Amino acid sequence: MQRGSSMPITSSSQACVSLLARATRIAALAGIMGLGVAPFSQAAETSEAEQCPPAAYAMALRYQQQSAEVAALQRQSYALATRQLETLLASRDDEKPAAIMTDLDETVIDNSALLVRDLKACHDFTGWDTWKAWEREGQPALIPGAREFLELAASRGVAIYYVSDRYEENKDATVATLKALGLPGVDDSHVRLLGPSKSVRRQAIAKDHDIVMQLGDSLHDFAGDFSDKTPEQQKALVAEQAQHFGKDWIMLPNSSYGSWSEATLTAWDKPFSDR
Repeated sequence: MQRGSSMPITSSSQACVSLLARATRIAALAGIMGLGVAPFSQAAETSEAEQCPPAAYAMALRYQQQSAEVAALQRQSYALATRQLETLLASRDDEKPAAIMTDLDETVIDNSALLVRDLKACHDFTGWDTWKAWEREGQPALIPGAREFLELAASRGVAIYYVSDRYEENKDATVATLKALGLPGVDDSHVRLLGPSKSVRRQAIAKDHDIVMQLGDSLHDFAGDFSDKTPEQQKALVAEQAQHFGKDWIMLPNSSYGSWSEATLTAWDKPFSDR
């Protein structure tokens, strides 16, 4: 997760909501596409959609939280990570102890319950004003395959560093949450939260460890070069760094939020009226 990479509602997302309202009436926003919001009359549909711009997030959240495809991708990512870790450990010659650096949110733990709660209240969760309470009191689920992979790494003597942009002021709560989820190697020194950039935290770990693998759902989880770049610039960097992905950089899917969220969509140039 990259805090602040998602957007407040902008004119582009307002336009998206308006388009959804005209084309589908937001399915009467009856339960915001099944999310439990009470239905209302057809005459009020457009005005309700305009009053609830976060309704535009519903499809992405449904995919992230409910689709078997995302669960399959998550398991696939950790199966790949497992095979690659064994290969990397067998071939490495660094004298420093091996370590893994992993993000937490939407990489190891699933926070979608918070996002859906906010959506049902028609609240824009990308302002992150509800996140601190979730860190203290929320009960995230594990991403499928995460614990098994991390337990394997720990059994091979690999140090695990949980490097997240969760708030440092809630570190005790985050550590307690990770321990309750049964994750290995969780203590104050191995959980490193928001403060210095991830690049700085990565460099600090690398002083005493050989970081053999990194895992994340955002490109900045892997290298600082990806921060503050447009999607097109990030795509170019992904092409330049292609040798890392699937080898020592393992990417997890996250359709809920990200630095791509304000990107301009590309449409087929044939007019819709020419169906």
